[in-house]
Amino acid sequence: MLDEIALEELRNILGNSNVNVEREQILNYLVDETPISVRPHPAADVVLVKPGNTEDVSRVMMFANEYQIPIYPRGGGTGLAGGAIPTRNGIILSLERMNKIEIDAGNMMAIVEAGVTLSKLDESATSAGLSFPPHPGDENAQIGGLIATNAGGSRAFKHGIMRNQVRELEIVLPSGEILHLGRRVRKNNVGYDLMQLLIGSEGTLAVITKAAIQLYAQSTTQLTIIIPYDNRQSAISTVPKMIHAGISPLAVEYAELDLLKRTAEHLNTRWPVTQGNCCLIIILEASDREELFSQSVAIMKICQQQTSYEIFAAESPSDQSNILRIRSGIYTALKNKTADLLDITVPIAELEQTMDAISKVMTTSGVEIPVYGHAADGNLHVHIMKVQGKNSNYVENLKNEIYQIANNAGGVITGEHGIGKIRLRSLSLSIDRKELQLMKEIKKVFDPNGVLNPETKLHV
Repeated sequence: MLDEIALEELRNILGNSNVNVEREQILNYLVDETPISVRPHPAADVVLVKPGNTEDVSRVMMFANEYQIPIYPRGGGTGLAGGAIPTRNGIILSLERMNKIEIDAGNMMAIVEAGVTLSKLDESATSAGLSFPPHPGDENAQIGGLIATNAGGSRAFKHGIMRNQVRELEIVLPSGEILHLGRRVRKNNVGYDLMQLLIGSEGTLAVITKAAIQLYAQSTTQLTIIIPYDNRQSAISTVPKMIHAGISPLAVEYAELDLLKRTAEHLNTRWPVTQGNCCLIIILEASDREELFSQSVAIMKICQQQTSYEIFAAESPSDQSNILRIRSGIYTALKNKTADLLDITVPIAELEQTMDAISKVMTTSGVEIPVYGHAADGNLHVHIMKVQGKNSNYVENLKNEIYQIANNAGGVITGEHGIGKIRLRSLSLSIDRKELQLMKEIKKVFDPNGVLNPETKLHV
């Protein structure tokens, strides 16, 4: 544990109430949403600090860097790769107190501190007559964490992932220096794009303290369509046809019927469709009902070529919300029986082949491996389920098989959850030695003492 002199220095910076060493009071800061069987074990001696502004962060970083104390930036704890878990004795830096938000309506942007939640961003944008259509995570996820992990989510197809939403960043380097990257503009061609480098860096290069987030005009109408199919081939083959037709839904999700029913039951609700074996869930938005109707008719014509089942359309906000809640709740429903959760991404044209290959692995291994995900961008969530009495090595073996399938299809081992601490051994499957070497050199430039989030991403 930090000695009393070091703790006193932190208290002088932040005040007594914002420095906590009581293990029982900081247990929630030692975990995230990573499946327990692969979740990293937290270090024994850590101190939790809660800065109130960027200057506080700067002083804490300067202190930690000088004494080479590991420091772990912390958002809402909704990550799925163990990235924020403190695995060495050191400092947990929670940004939760930094939760101010300002709407720049003229530039259609939200200026948010790192601790602002996704829920608060949505509410503030709506109150200002604007919107933030992407939904890159749990409602309690914090913006700093969403940027640091380059979160995606189900509604990333039309407007993009977090990388596409950030216009400006305020960051604090390990040295304590405060930098402002990017500008509130749509075009910026000045030098190397360090802002984009920070997005997705998982707290290994700097601490994100503030951001300018792009907002959008509010869509006046929205429609959620469920299209049932007998088989996966028919469902997946529909997706590129929609894209080639120039249709850009807010979201296109794939899931199997039994999984959706299971999740609905877990949430004490009901999945509204009983026909077929699997389905596409398509969310449309438009500026008026005529545009929405035109989009939905075009989609239905394409889909009806592959299915004879009745298409379910949800117009009311409550029905649409229930459908999205069930789709978003799949992980929660499977969580207790999940040994590991992968999120591979492959080119859209290889999606069907990839899912077929995973099905063969499931049949051969005898292990249940549910697969669902964001069909329009090729991002699949693959659960390796627990098997009572089976040697735990089977999880690692199956993970490697599935990663190899993704690589053979021209994909990558993670599309949105990140490397964190649980995917380090698999890094070489997606990047070559020279690429990794260059990344390590970048890490040294930003963090020469290696204090920021050790054992994450590039500490291999």
